[in-house]
Amino acid sequence: MSSISSVGGSASALSSAITGSSSSSTGSSSSSGSEIANISGTGILSTLGLGSGLDVSSIITALVNAAEAAPQADITNQTNSDDNQVAGLTALSTALTGLQSALSELTSSSTYQTYTAAFSANSTSASGVGTATTLPDATPGSYSIDVTQLATAQTSVSSAYSSGTAVGAGTLDITVGKNTLDLSVSASDSLETIASNINNASNNPGVTANVIAGANGDQLVFTSQQTGTANAFTVSTSSDSSSGLTALASQLNSPGTGAANNAELTVDGIPVTSATNNVSGALTGVTMSLTSTGTSTLTVAQSTAPISSAVNDFVTAYNNYNTDVGELASYNSSTGQAGVLLGDPTLDAIQTQLSHVMSSTVQGNSIGSLASLGITRNSDGSLSLNSETLDNALSSDPSTVQNLFASANGIGTQLNSLVTNYNSSSGILDTRINDLQTDVKNLSTQQTALNTRMATYQEQLVKQYSNLDTLMTSLDNTSSYLTDLEKQSTSSSSS
Repeated sequence: MSSISSVGGSASALSSAITGSSSSSTGSSSSSGSEIANISGTGILSTLGLGSGLDVSSIITALVNAAEAAPQADITNQTNSDDNQVAGLTALSTALTGLQSALSELTSSSTYQTYTAAFSANSTSASGVGTATTLPDATPGSYSIDVTQLATAQTSVSSAYSSGTAVGAGTLDITVGKNTLDLSVSASDSLETIASNINNASNNPGVTANVIAGANGDQLVFTSQQTGTANAFTVSTSSDSSSGLTALASQLNSPGTGAANNAELTVDGIPVTSATNNVSGALTGVTMSLTSTGTSTLTVAQSTAPISSAVNDFVTAYNNYNTDVGELASYNSSTGQAGVLLGDPTLDAIQTQLSHVMSSTVQGNSIGSLASLGITRNSDGSLSLNSETLDNALSSDPSTVQNLFASANGIGTQLNSLVTNYNSSSGILDTRINDLQTDVKNLSTQQTALNTRMATYQEQLVKQYSNLDTLMTSLDNTSSYLTDLEKQSTSSSSS
């Protein structure tokens, strides 16, 4: 009996030794548990332990889970942390992008180089002698404009002809400046045919031909396509042309009251001429579109509407940014829920630097600070704008407002530079996000390696317990044999 007990004890000790030595193995993955379940489902683990009576499937699952737990927790926790930081920093970048857009508008020279120009009314028109548009290089001021003549295009009219009448053969020469159209006219061509051929000619020098059916018959009308004396035309014929065509050319070559004219005017008494009624160049950055003769005062003034709009857009964009940052750095004491960037050094640095610039003073500027312009900070970090204070400053001296925001040391310029430093494609935020995403990729590689290790570890355990199962079966058989042998021996002794 003692020998049989020793056999049973050896089997138990062997089982404990394998179990104990296996627990020192390391490595697992979040998916290893399911992998074990799959192996068990195939019958590999379910057939183990039949000889030994051990619950091998549970033992292997417990061993793999124990080895997996610590490294898997490290990978999972670090991945979640990195993902949360990436999400938070991306949200911060988006918030800064909106602020950056408003700062670009606030510091753009075009915001401060918008002007209005208008003529005063005169005795003939509420809009004076016309209208005016400006460019960014206009100069504010008032100018006396006296228009004595508007620019006109040359117009010439032929005598009346019966409809469809041919005027004669030859070559009709139409010249504008240095360009000439030599139009071949056949003996059967009517005024309509001549007009159509002129208008369709690829080398038309700048004349439009029309036929008007009047009370006295058809008349051919030539009109310069552009105004001004330089665009006037002349009409002649070749020497071999018929008398009828020559007569037509002579009629069209005499504009009479339809002669081309340049616009003539004075600006503060200085004579100016223009081939068109859109007069540019006389006043820098101003184009006058003349519609009538007469005298009027042209007033050019800086428009403050774009500046006011830019300031309002900045306040709105900053408040949107402030709301987003408030959520990212929030903490709910009741629930213990914290924003993903609470305590983040980058966010803290941005907030500190923005606050410093916005509370600073621009030296040499009579307004000096945002507060003096009507932009103040609220207790929650948001901004409020006093529109009346802003309007008064713009009415008084818009250039000072421009200097406050857009000068080299202006508040808008400093803020724009600061935000760009953090939010450009190679800025601090982008660098941090890229580093975190690289870390997530490395963690993914670690996860794959852990999964591989756990799969290998599981295979080793299956092999070990298969061997144990075989050994236990053999020991059980030996034990049964010895028991039967002992019974036979006892029975023989008794008899």
